[in-house]
Amino acid sequence: MAIQTDLQLPANADLLSQIRFETDRGKIWFNEQRMLLIHSAVMGQLRKELVETMGVERTRGFLMRFGYHSGWKDAELVAKVRPDLSKKEAFFVGPQLHGIKGMVNVQPIDLEFDIEAGTFYGEFDWIDSYEAEVHRHDFGLADDPICWTLIGYASGFTTFYMGRTIIYKEQECAGCGADHCRIIGKPVEEWEDRAELERLLLPDPIADELFALRHELSELRDNARYSPQDTDLLINSVGRSSAFMNVCQLIRRASSSRVTVLLQGETGVGKEVVAKGLHLSSDRADKPFIAVNCACIPPDLIEAELFGVEKGAYTGATQSREGKFERADKGTLFLDEVIELSPRAQATLLRVLQEGELERVGDSRSRKIDVRVVAATNEDLETAVKNGTFRADLFYRLNVFPVHIPPLRERTEDIALLIEHFLEKYHSLYNKRTLGVSDMALQALLQYKWPGNIRELENMIERGIILSDNNHTIDIEALFPSLSEPSHPLNTINRAGKIGMNSATADDAAADTSIQALCHQAIRDEVSLEQLESQMIHTAMTKADNNVAQAARLLGMTRPQLAYKLKKHPTG
Repeated sequence: MAIQTDLQLPANADLLSQIRFETDRGKIWFNEQRMLLIHSAVMGQLRKELVETMGVERTRGFLMRFGYHSGWKDAELVAKVRPDLSKKEAFFVGPQLHGIKGMVNVQPIDLEFDIEAGTFYGEFDWIDSYEAEVHRHDFGLADDPICWTLIGYASGFTTFYMGRTIIYKEQECAGCGADHCRIIGKPVEEWEDRAELERLLLPDPIADELFALRHELSELRDNARYSPQDTDLLINSVGRSSAFMNVCQLIRRASSSRVTVLLQGETGVGKEVVAKGLHLSSDRADKPFIAVNCACIPPDLIEAELFGVEKGAYTGATQSREGKFERADKGTLFLDEVIELSPRAQATLLRVLQEGELERVGDSRSRKIDVRVVAATNEDLETAVKNGTFRADLFYRLNVFPVHIPPLRERTEDIALLIEHFLEKYHSLYNKRTLGVSDMALQALLQYKWPGNIRELENMIERGIILSDNNHTIDIEALFPSLSEPSHPLNTINRAGKIGMNSATADDAAADTSIQALCHQAIRDEVSLEQLESQMIHTAMTKADNNVAQAARLLGMTRPQLAYKLKKHPTG
């Protein structure tokens, strides 16, 4: 059903509430995206240099794409800030943000659209376009419309919102001498110059050429820095931090020998991945790689699992069976959680390592074995030796070549690379395509202490992709579902620096004084914080007619945060 054209813009307080300043950290946020305040004159200088360097047509396409992506990102917020309003009021997020960001004052003239049918027609006046202003300042009056960035923004926003390509064109432009700009938007196929418009939204060949040259240079640098063995390792691991590359260097050195390697590090740091990298970069790469988690095998079965068993060795041993060592012959055996081995299994393992031979359980015949052992533990083996739970002689035999794998919190420069790696993996697995994590979500991931390390990050990205829609950014609450819980370590990350419509006015100063007086009164009357919170929530819900999203906006919080608090403070 078509939208009726009541063109009164809704209030923009819900949009203003999304702007937060973190002046002590040098950051500005709009919802979960980091923003910049920049002089319009500086944007004009950039525009001027682009025109003088690339020419008018290439600059037009570049700035249109620049604006297009900006509009697309803003359109993602519609469902978050206006989930319960009409489609028309929700659509006006774009025109209103155009004004809030200081780009142009948008006045709607005509707007008719039907998302289900895919029809769209929009006509708007643009008053005081910054782009027209800076162009006139640098070049004088233009022969053709020049609000390229603003046109791109409107097209990107509407395309995302409608789910089909909508392109705007200027019918009048202040940069050409008109009193103001006027734009019309409609589906791209309804424009007679469709091919040209679509070409402008495609990546410029010059950008492709520069990207190809940069990629070639990067590969040349990588080939100069890393050996083939390192490349094999990096097939299975992701990282370029100094801590990670130190591990790679140690593994490369170990791969050229038969030395037993002891991998140490916290749970989830990727010990098995490193062990596989060691195997693939050695001359045993074409032989078996067998991984065993010693903690998952009952103590009375561990010897049979590792060293094999002969028929009749114990009740239930109905046939002879080779163990993990024999299966890994000529290859690599990875023993994870080696600290969990029983005392008897420790003694047998020591003999295998020293003599290069083993006996199956219930057998008297020795069998020669050629296996490189890579052991791993997330506990301190030296402490276990002192406590008498791990054999000292086995520890010394395993500790010939120790490698410490650093926790993720010590290699934060690798987090962005790991995120991209896991995004690609789970996009393919779930047949989805998100726009990656939001700026604020990335900041949270960089600040998080990662008790579960890389495994926790992988699980978090998988959950974020599942909870996010196609072509949407993964926000912070999709990654940290308990963010609204007050005890969460990141619970203040997106609370600071909110601004109102006139934060510097005397009215706000009076409001601050009034709030202080209210707090003093509540303390004098022995009103608890919980009672005050409950009453505020009840008042907001009443004012919003029990609309949770609207009440959340009144309280300056997100809908999920209010929904969580309503569980503690039900309003009836």
